Amino acid sequence: MKKVITLCLFAFALFLGSQSVVAQSSKLEIQKEINAEASTKTEALRKQLKFGDDQRDEIYNALKTYGQGKVALAASATTNKEDELKLEKQLDDKVKSVLTDEQYAQYKLIVAEN
Repeated sequence: MKKVITLCLFAFALFLGSQSVVAQSSKLEIQKEINAEASTKTEALRKQLKFGDDQRDEIYNALKTYGQGKVALAASATTNKEDELKLEKQLDDKVKSVLTDEQYAQYKLIVAEN
């Protein structure tokens, strides 16, 4: 009888452990998607705006932070339009601080088209 109870407890422990692994795996997948999207957008902007490596890194980090913020807003139960606008403004302010005035003007045209 002790062996059956021990076996059941062991199986239950494995079941609980697998649930946390699945949750961590999905978070990792979301993070990979955010990084891939930020990288793709950064390279597309780099080709159109012709900016350097330092600017590329800053733009990538800004886009990555923006993507993480969007995921956090989507997961939040109390998402409102103000939070979304605040996140958009943070991205715009960061991009504006990184790019030159000419590059920023071109960036705004690209964003308006999409």
